[in-house]
Amino acid sequence: MKKYRILLIIAGLAILLLSQYKLIMPFIYKVVSSDLFLVDSKDQASQLPISTPLSGIAFMHCNNYIKSELGSDVSVAFPEKPLNAWTLGNYQYLISAEVTITSDTTSTKKYVCRITYNNGDNEEGALDFENWSIIGMSGLDDL
Repeated sequence: MKKYRILLIIAGLAILLLSQYKLIMPFIYKVVSSDLFLVDSKDQASQLPISTPLSGIAFMHCNNYIKSELGSDVSVAFPEKPLNAWTLGNYQYLISAEVTITSDTTSTKKYVCRITYNNGDNEEGALDFENWSIIGMSGLDDL
């Protein structure tokens, strides 16, 4: 048995690679090409910055979230519109903006907010923050 140890390892690796090539990868290609992960919505992703009513509401909700997180002892001021806003598709937005924060000193910080509208194509409840989810916030970590 000691003589054939290396031969058994090579044969085992060959069987493993062959089974992956002939069995596992065709199955993975079928799953990827299927509609299993397809999300069908009217909101399509865009690589270019956008300015839509929903992106404006998303910007407003990100600002309100920042105000609530900073508390009442800090004064914050936001511009009228974000620096950039992108739609990631399926009513997910990425908002890039600035905020001026005044506590002991005044500083302007840039932040990025990722937010999702949970009601999909039904835009009736867009002004209600309960219908939105903040997925992530970046740039205001040191506050």
